[in-house]
Amino acid sequence: MQHPTSADIQRVREFLLDLQARICAALEQQERAGGGTAEFIIDDWERPEGGGGRSRVLQNGTVIEKGGVMFSHINISKLPASATERHPNIAGAKAQAMGVSLVIHPKNPNVPTSHANVRLFVAEKEGQDPIWWFGGGFDLTPFYPNDEDVLSWHQTAHDLCAPFGEEIYPEHKQWCDDYFYLKHRDEQRGVGGLFFDDLNQWDFDTCFQYIQAVGNGYLEAILPIFQRNQDKPYTEAQREFQLYRRGRYVEYNLVYDRGTLFGLQTGGRIESILVSLPPLTGWSYRPEWDEGSPEKRLTDYYLKPHDWLTELKSTAMK
Repeated sequence: MQHPTSADIQRVREFLLDLQARICAALEQQERAGGGTAEFIIDDWERPEGGGGRSRVLQNGTVIEKGGVMFSHINISKLPASATERHPNIAGAKAQAMGVSLVIHPKNPNVPTSHANVRLFVAEKEGQDPIWWFGGGFDLTPFYPNDEDVLSWHQTAHDLCAPFGEEIYPEHKQWCDDYFYLKHRDEQRGVGGLFFDDLNQWDFDTCFQYIQAVGNGYLEAILPIFQRNQDKPYTEAQREFQLYRRGRYVEYNLVYDRGTLFGLQTGGRIESILVSLPPLTGWSYRPEWDEGSPEKRLTDYYLKPHDWLTELKSTAMK
C-alpha cells in the first residue's frame, strides 16, 4: 500500500482550507441574495497538544440562522476509544487528523439542514507502517421536503461517485442510511446522501480525488436547493415544526455522532465540536400530526430509506 508523504498530507491540507473558503463564500452569496448581510467570522485556534484549526461561523443571518464550516488539523499523542474500537491494532499510536466539517441550519423551514465532511486520518506506531484512511460524505435533513430537491441531491451524489466505480454510490448511500439512523426513534435523520469511512481501498491519490469530488459535490448539490426554497413563504406553525425536528438533529449529534465523540475524547475545542447544534430548537411531548399533512408525510415517507433515484424518476415519468 502506498503511504502518504509529508507532501501528500500538505496537499490534502491545502485542499481542505480552500474548500472551506469556497463553501463560506458561496453561502455568504446566498445570504446576500436573500437580503442578508451576515458573514462568516474567522476564528483561528491552537491546541496545547499540537495542531489547531480555523473555525468559520455565521450566526443570525436572514437566510442562514446558523452555519459552521470548520477546518482542523490536530496531533494526537494517544488515540481514544472512538478511534481504536474499529482498529485495535493502533491503540496507543500517535496520529494526526485533519478535515473540514460543516452543518448549515437555514432559517426558512422550506430549506433543509445540511451536513458534510471530508477528512484524513494517519496513525503511526513504532515498528509498524503508517495506517491511513479517508472518510466523509454529505447528508440532507429536510423539514418540508420536495421530490425535486431529494432527486437532485442524490443525482449529484450518484454522478460524483460514477468515475470511481458503479458500486460506490449504492454502497456509500447505504452506509449513509445505516449511519444517520436514530435507533431510539426508529427513523432516519433525513433523506441521506453519502457516507464512508476507512477509505484506503485505492491508492492514496485516487482516494484523495474521491474526497475532493465529495467536498466539491456538496456545493453543487446544496446551492440549487437554497435557490429554489429560501424565498418561499412559511407560517409560524411551520417554523415551530422546524424547531421540533431540530431537536432530533441534536439528539443524533450528542448520542451517536462519531465526530462529536472523537472530539470530546481527544480533548478537542468544545466550541468547535458543538458548533453543529442549532441556535433554537424544541421538544414536544407526543405531538400529533394530521393524516395526509406534510408533517406526517415527512416521518411516514421521507424518513424511511428509499432507492430515491429509481423511485423519484419513476414518479416523475407518470
